[in-house]
Amino acid sequence: MPKPGEKRLHILQMLARMLEDPRCEKITTAALAARLECSEAALYRHFASKAQMFDGLIEFIETTLFGVINRISVKETDGLQQTENLLSLLLNFAQRNRGMTKVLTGEALVHEKERLQTRINQLHDRLEASLRQSLRVAAAQGRLPGNADFAALANLLLCYIAGRWQNYVKSGFTQEPAALWSSQWPLLRAACQYNALDSRAV
Repeated sequence: MPKPGEKRLHILQMLARMLEDPRCEKITTAALAARLECSEAALYRHFASKAQMFDGLIEFIETTLFGVINRISVKETDGLQQTENLLSLLLNFAQRNRGMTKVLTGEALVHEKERLQTRINQLHDRLEASLRQSLRVAAAQGRLPGNADFAALANLLLCYIAGRWQNYVKSGFTQEPAALWSSQWPLLRAACQYNALDSRAV
């Protein structure tokens, strides 16, 4: 007999798996139930609505990402290395979790409740705040100019991540987010270090 919560997890795993199909535009509860070989009524015994299922996926994303981000901030004292590790985490998480990437980009939420997209927007804001904090630490350590525009830099880095996620989804998961990381991070790091120096030269 399944343990409490085990069936819920199985439903969420199947939903994430269905999102991995590049051709899938909208997932219905009927299609999800068919994959699980159960009735729609059985789904609603575990989730009040499909929106609640997406809430479950977003909660998984939040718990996973911010759990690792917190460990990075504790274990890695170098602010610039924190920033690099955080960006690498976001790229590799998407690469390993195709269905979750569709949630992160909002593509899976187009036909769903508006509050789900709002929740993803808030997640992005939290990621940007984490990047901003790591950049501030790097500046305090002399790794970045102290007069850098941390808000602009954090936004630039998150836009890079969002772009890589979007490219992954739009390519049918053929263009992997981390594929160019080793050559692109030095360019992003240089942009961070150049930001404030350029403003002094004007």
